Amino acid sequence: MNQLTVRGFDDELAERIQRLAKRDGTSLNQAALKLLRKGAGLADPGQGPDTIGSSLDHLIGTWGEYEAAELDAALEEFEVIDEAAWQ
Repeated sequence: MNQLTVRGFDDELAERIQRLAKRDGTSLNQAALKLLRKGAGLADPGQGPDTIGSSLDHLIGTWGEYEAAELDAALEEFEVIDEAAWQ
């Protein structure tokens, strides 16, 4: 493994790295590496070709029963099979 010392980053970047580490439950080093890989256009090594991404992970567990019922009601029409379309 290579090592790199980074100097001169500002408070805003330090805060962003800290938030990412806290959100992902990782170390500051892992969060900084994730941002470096992303900035360099490299894939996250934890994501395989079948992984879609984690951009919506912050929404997991945020809906209550009301929102879930609303979504189910909105999607209900997609449960109906149009027999004419299958002929």
